[in-house]
Amino acid sequence: MKNKTFLTALLAICFAANHAFAQASQVLLPGFTAYADPVEENVEINYNNGVTNWTGNNNTVNFYFHAATTGTLKITLQAKADAESKITVSVNGTEKTISIPNNNDYTNIPVLQTNIKQPGFYCVSLKGVEKKGKVYADVKGVTLDGPATKDIQFNPKPWRRAASVHLNYPVPEGKNVEWFYGEIKVPEGEDKLGTYFMSCGFHRGYFGMQVNSPTERRIIFSVWDAGGEPQERSKVKYEDQVAMLAKGDSVDASGFGGEGTGGHSHWIYNWKAGETYRFLMHSVPTGNTTTYTAYFYVPEHREWKLIASFRAPKDGKYMGHLYSFLEDFSFENGHLGRKGYFGNHWIKTNTGEWIELTKAKFSNDATAKAKDRIDYGGGAENGWFYLWNSGFKPANAQYGDTFERPATGKQPEIELPKF
Repeated sequence: MKNKTFLTALLAICFAANHAFAQASQVLLPGFTAYADPVEENVEINYNNGVTNWTGNNNTVNFYFHAATTGTLKITLQAKADAESKITVSVNGTEKTISIPNNNDYTNIPVLQTNIKQPGFYCVSLKGVEKKGKVYADVKGVTLDGPATKDIQFNPKPWRRAASVHLNYPVPEGKNVEWFYGEIKVPEGEDKLGTYFMSCGFHRGYFGMQVNSPTERRIIFSVWDAGGEPQERSKVKYEDQVAMLAKGDSVDASGFGGEGTGGHSHWIYNWKAGETYRFLMHSVPTGNTTTYTAYFYVPEHREWKLIASFRAPKDGKYMGHLYSFLEDFSFENGHLGRKGYFGNHWIKTNTGEWIELTKAKFSNDATAKAKDRIDYGGGAENGWFYLWNSGFKPANAQYGDTFERPATGKQPEIELPKF
């Protein structure tokens, strides 16, 4: 009886040990998921080779992860160099300088061990110290090992953009949306390169403003073709293509592909963070087509500007599925936080009735649904809805959450240009 009890206890201990070992598995943060700060210069980060051509030490190379479990965490680099070099590795307040050997093949280099005391986002940061060759290091990946890897989250894919987030505005049943009005305000410092703040989206298109480069910003309006072609507009049948009917002065218009296909228009305009901008969409169905027209209010001129007007085939209805979104379209700075305020949305029906949209339902994209990125959110504050993404901080909204802002009760005053 005693032997049986001893055997049972021994089996239980072995099971527990094996279970603990299985839960504390080794994980690899791929080199192609790194970010460079303050900018991606003097270093290249790409899918095929990870971190390469790291020649400058004015920036750091950073790998992010979310630890759900406390405990020890061991850090190992998969790296090589063209001549001996030294870099510092820091994480969770612990830092160590290590040597990268001259080697043609990647070498596993043990770095340090730290103790994760609370769940949250963490960063493994690399910085060049000295080098005898051209590069500080080529880094294929960072290996994490120990109990703290249980339920760890990180982005395993080369898609380094943040998750896109949306506000979906319900419309009262039976109302036809002829006009759709909205406003955007971007706080200072949140206007990062590669960001699209979209105010007035609908089932066939979207209308908002982008940060395209350090010297260029745009007002963007696009409408999708019919037919569902995902990439090349040259493959879209003529009868399925959106047709441009008009465009405003200095507006560029063309077809687009790569993310669906359709008609695109943009106006280069140096919009400023901290200011409020106004957007207006119009829809006119005729037969099985609908004409969509976008207007942007230019505060310096105190007048509405025509951006473009497109006729969409195989449609024939008023605007539906009204929404706003915040998108990061830059890979290089997909780790930087972005936030925008979206508000004062109204619709005007085909019978002339103005209706204020004070409720919004939160949603997100495939990147969020796959849990590749979990740093995003939205809500309502100071009379506005807001959306944010990136920055590696905890989400404060989940798919399907509903927000509500106070009604202003004051419909927009609009005097459109006459042609």
